[in-house]
Amino acid sequence: MTSAERNRDFAVPLSAGLAALCLALFVLSLTLGYVEISPGQAIGGLFGQSDPKIATIVQDLRLPRAALALVIGASLGLAGAALQGLFLNPLAEPGVIGVSSAAALGAVITIYSGWASVLPWALPAGGLSGAMVATLVLWLLAARGAGRLTLLLFGVAIGGLSISLISLSMNLSSNPWAISEIAFWLMGSLKDRTLADLGLAAPFIVAGSLLLALSGRGLEALTLGEDAARSLGVSLNRVRAQIVIGVSLCVGAGVAVAGTVGFVGLVVPHLLRPLVGYAPSRLLLPAALGGAALLLAADILVRAIAIGPELQLGIVTSLIGTPFFFALIFRLRDHSW
Repeated sequence: MTSAERNRDFAVPLSAGLAALCLALFVLSLTLGYVEISPGQAIGGLFGQSDPKIATIVQDLRLPRAALALVIGASLGLAGAALQGLFLNPLAEPGVIGVSSAAALGAVITIYSGWASVLPWALPAGGLSGAMVATLVLWLLAARGAGRLTLLLFGVAIGGLSISLISLSMNLSSNPWAISEIAFWLMGSLKDRTLADLGLAAPFIVAGSLLLALSGRGLEALTLGEDAARSLGVSLNRVRAQIVIGVSLCVGAGVAVAGTVGFVGLVVPHLLRPLVGYAPSRLLLPAALGGAALLLAADILVRAIAIGPELQLGIVTSLIGTPFFFALIFRLRDHSW
């Protein structure tokens, strides 16, 4: 048995281990806050079987935050694995290639225009639209044979343009509330999220994640080349559309409630890919579970570090992901772009 085959067999226990880690981090997240709650009390409060005050704290304050970290982290890990398989580019990730920033721009437009305060679905619609436009542009470039460096530069340009337009809207806005909300999208946070926010994002994220999960066979075929994939009966247009729409739904909905959280989709797939034999189809589930675990851990970290005001989640993930990104670039520096 080859090393790749052994690693493929390791995918199931790896997923089981990551699922157990997610569960442990989820329970730990429920215990953290101004009121000390034991794991037993947190689990009891989750099901309404403990003190009413504890149940209220767990269900109304801590459950939405932990659940959003779980679903958004899972969707970002899954989106990163799918994008890297689609573009055959190890640097592809929603934050790095500008998709997250474009989604934030779409959300900011709805805040700046006032639509977000009038129409409940304007904010996620704006985030989804921004993410879809950015993903479509990059997909069109990839379909025309653009290399890794070209895709990366276009992604950086999309992200830079989006940040510039967000900054312009902040500069022109005379509404302090709008400025503070826009600043939130730039830094990302799960603080003070509610069950309503969870209900707003979860349907889009679940739908997008399902589309990405069903793209595994197509991603596997793409590793053999487009001609070989077609000969196997794989519809490349359908696979690409699935991933574009799936990434847009996941990233747009996540940004709509949590702001920009970067690098999760870059770090997790690269750490886990060797453990599943570099098989794209076997990477999707571990990447989702790993992304959920990473974002839960990062959100726990921002609450555990007592240095005054709570750190923003997006800042922490960037501090984790940026050194990893530099290390990845150095690893690829001798390869052809």
